[in-house]
Amino acid sequence: MKPIRNFADFRSYESASARLRGLMRDAAIWPLSLGRDIGRTDCWVRFPYYHHVFDDERYGFARQLDYMRGFGEFISLDDVTNLLETNQPIDGRYFCITFDDGFKNNLTNAVPILLDAGATATFFVATGYIGLDVKKDRNKLLSFFDHGQSLLEFLDWDDCQKMIDVGMTIGSHTVNHSRMSKLETGTAERELAESKRMIEEHLNRPCEHFCSPFGIPGRDFNVDRDPRLAKSAGYRSMSTTERGVIRRGDNPHHIYRDHILANWGNYQLRYFLSLN
Repeated sequence: MKPIRNFADFRSYESASARLRGLMRDAAIWPLSLGRDIGRTDCWVRFPYYHHVFDDERYGFARQLDYMRGFGEFISLDDVTNLLETNQPIDGRYFCITFDDGFKNNLTNAVPILLDAGATATFFVATGYIGLDVKKDRNKLLSFFDHGQSLLEFLDWDDCQKMIDVGMTIGSHTVNHSRMSKLETGTAERELAESKRMIEEHLNRPCEHFCSPFGIPGRDFNVDRDPRLAKSAGYRSMSTTERGVIRRGDNPHHIYRDHILANWGNYQLRYFLSLN
């Protein structure tokens, strides 16, 4: 089995019901998007987030960044966190791009396109998968997905350093891609601390941003415990997968983000990125 390079191959492992739900969702969003206009909204930061840019998603990702650039500016997670920590006004429209998991195609495909668009991104990596070999560590790599059939390459630490060298940021996604809500407090603390330590040790710079795997509040992480643990561990921000918009005075340890697939049409971005 060779590592997956194309989204079409990756999606082939989805169940028929999942593909049907996706088609029905896309069909429903098209008419809903017609009355939406990102340009009618203002004074916010939106967080479009991705997991991958496969070879057959490169064109779509470039198109999406160009589309966003028509409505606002790209901003780094460090800068957003500074704005929230100091309660400064957020004047205008800003997009903060992030990626979850740490797949190899983040470097080979996403980073060059980001640089061409004048954008940076934060890449949240599951540190226990960084540097794994597709032959020697095949079983662990396959276990990353519940169905156990998708083999994807992950970044290694040299890759992460290359990304930092061109202005990207590496954040924590735990060590084992752990669902925080399933962990005892001590184990959750260790996942936060160890992933941070690994990133700082390998890359020789502070790791200040954390993203909860899966990321749904109340289901995938404990809303009363885990943002507090992340803050205590030294993280300046914590990102979720709850859709929404960030405005002045919002909590940097509960970042709302909008999940995007790089081959989605602009109408889907128009719909999701105009929701309040």
